[in-house]
Order: sequence, then C-alpha cells, then structure tokens
Amino acid sequence: MRQHISLDPISRRAFMYRTAQQAFGLSLLPGLSHLAAAADAKSTGTPGPAKHLIYIRLTGAMSHVDTFDPKPGKDVMGETKPIQTKLAGVQFGEYLPQLAGRANDLAIIRSMNTSTADHNQASYLLQTSYRQIASIAHPGLGPWAQKFFGNSHPTLPSTVQIGKGVGPGYLGSQYAPVPIGNPSDGLQNTKSPSYLTEESFDKRIALSKSFDIAFRDLAKKNSHVTGYDNLYQSAITLLHSEDLKAFDISQESDKIKQAYGDSNVGRGALLARRLIQSGVRCVEVTYGSFDHHTELWERLPDMAHALDQAVAALLTDLKETGLLKQTTIALCAEFGRGPHINQRSGRDHHPAAFSALLAGAGIKTGQVYGQSDEEAFHVDDDGVEPADLNATIARCLGIDPSTEIHSPSGRPFKVGNGSTGIDKLLA
Repeated sequence: MRQHISLDPISRRAFMYRTAQQAFGLSLLPGLSHLAAAADAKSTGTPGPAKHLIYIRLTGAMSHVDTFDPKPGKDVMGETKPIQTKLAGVQFGEYLPQLAGRANDLAIIRSMNTSTADHNQASYLLQTSYRQIASIAHPGLGPWAQKFFGNSHPTLPSTVQIGKGVGPGYLGSQYAPVPIGNPSDGLQNTKSPSYLTEESFDKRIALSKSFDIAFRDLAKKNSHVTGYDNLYQSAITLLHSEDLKAFDISQESDKIKQAYGDSNVGRGALLARRLIQSGVRCVEVTYGSFDHHTELWERLPDMAHALDQAVAALLTDLKETGLLKQTTIALCAEFGRGPHINQRSGRDHHPAAFSALLAGAGIKTGQVYGQSDEEAFHVDDDGVEPADLNATIARCLGIDPSTEIHSPSGRPFKVGNGSTGIDKLLA
C-alpha cells in the first residue's frame, strides 16, 4: 500500500492563515490546521485493539537505575533503595511505590538503547523513528494514525500535545497536533474579543468568503487546497461546540484531581484522560526535565513521586471507566542516565541502556522484556531501539509497520523506519 502526499505552497497557506485571523478576529485558527484533513483524509488501515494512545515522554532523560531498573547491592545505586513490585523478583526504585504495586498492569522494557546522547536528536528519534536531518521533517505517531484512519472525531483534533513535540512533518499541516502549553489552562484563545458580537462574526465570515471567490475557483481544480473551507467551518464549529469542555480539567471532581496530583504531569495525565474519553485519538504528555547532572537525590524524588502518582491514577481511572481496554499507554525518555555517579552527585547522559513502560490495549502486561547488564550500563538481551518501540505502539493502533507513505519528494517512509515491532510485547 503506497500513499503519495504533496504539501500546499507555503505562501498560499500563510496567506489563508492571515486571512482567517484578520477576518475572524481570532488567534485559535492556525493551531487548528489539522481540521483541514477532514476534506481528504482516507482510512488506509484496519483499527487495532487500541482506539487511543497516551504517550508520556520524560524530557531530559530520567535515570533508569533509580526507577525501573535498579541493581540491588551495587554501588551504582547511590542513595536509592530498591522496593519489591507486584511481580515476583522484579524491583523498582523506592520513588515509585504506586507503580510497583501496579506492575502486573505494565510491560517493563529494560533494554532500550539509542544512537545519540544529544537531547534534541534523541528526542526527535524517539518521537519519529528517524534521525533529524535538515532536508526533511518527520511526523510523530499521532499524525501517522490520522493519515491511516482519518479524523478521530468530527469536532475535536485527532492529536493533542501537552507540552512540546514534533509536528506533522512531510504529512502536511492538516495533520498537525494541537498544542497545549499548560494543562490547567486548556485550549487558549477560544473566545471572541468582547467587541466581536455573533452578528459581527457572521458578517466577517461572509466578507471573507466574498474575498475568496478566486481561491475557491482554484480549489475546485486542485484537490490539495479543497480542505481549507473545511478548516474554517470546522474551526467555527469547534469554537461553538460543547466539545471544548474536554480541555477543561476544572470540571473534574476534587477527588479525581487529588488522585492525579497537583503537578504538571498529574494535570497532564488527567487532561489526557478527558481528551481520549471525548474522542481524541492520541495525546502526548511531556514531563521534565530529568537532566540531573547534579544533586540527583535532591531533585529526582519529588519528580518521580509525581510521575508515580499520575501514571498510577491514570491506570486506575482508565480501568474503572473501561477505557484501558481501548487505550495504549507508553512512557519513555530519550535516553537514560549513566549508572556511574559523577563528582556532582548526579548522573550523565547514557544512551546505551535505559527503560520504558507500556500498558493498556494491545500490550502483554505483567512482564519484563529485555535486560541490562549487572550495572545497567549495556543491554544484555533483547535490545529495543526507538523505532522498535514506535512500531510496537503502531501495531496496537492498527498501523501496519510495513506500509510506506511517500513524502512530497517521493521518498518512502515507514512508521517504525523498517522495524516490525516486538511480538513478545503484544497481547
């Protein structure tokens, strides 16, 4: 199965965005470019066991030795004590007691490795399966899924990024994730200025359409630009839709908010649950920075506890609502941190071995996959690279990793850069 995609000229897209902003009096519309995909998105895959994906990315690279891959009795442990998990013979670092008690709901990967110790390069590789180069931009998993299956909801976006992440790459702006800076604030700039009444708004729309006649005539002859009318109409629909409430975590009960915790990752995980519950397919949550070159044992515990609480609450919440059977959860950093403690009581960059978690729909849980050596320095068995992880997640969503999609220049790409995923991690 081969797909060919071409991007609209930047000048035309920029002109249309400026027109939308000026005509509508709103700043939301450029962030909703993904809605144009409704005009030409076609289903090209078979949905898998997972209808949704929540991907928690730990920026700055969290220490695997102090969390998911402790080495009891070894000097590399530093001040961290291991604790027993619910899986026999499997231990976590002491800062993750709730996840230790939920280990039977997890697939723990202890053999992640990557090819670079540069934060930006490794983060890009983790999200796209490809090395970052100047000549092309690659998409993440959310845009891939939208390309395969179309929009996940008639009003809401298919992919939301809580924090920074990669864009739609060569797939084009119609597949762009909607960015959320602060999960507590939700989707910003959704209200009209006080001076812009509904009547004035409608007049501006009509005026914009009158200016746009020539462009509409062109659109009839070029299938790549016909989505812009849908973009405008979909944006207007969302602005007036009750679905905007999905972005508002203040509507959750105090009990639920307390369960997730008053932290960035807790609020991000809660917003992710609200969004997938409302129909968003993929939500990415970034949390960090774990770049603990210094004072690791003063800085890591609180951050790890917040992560522990948030992910455990997410698992509980999704299980109670039945959504865990429809949602794949992934958690990973761009690389690990060196097992050998430096002179500043910290750990340095370490791409040779680190850990990741998978859970939920399509995942065979209650297992440890792969292992590092006795000091968590190298991978001893069943190495997993970022492309392998992405291909595994893609299969949960129903994306065939062998399927090629072509960039505008005709270059073929696959979601896992040739990897077919890890069979033993799949249910």
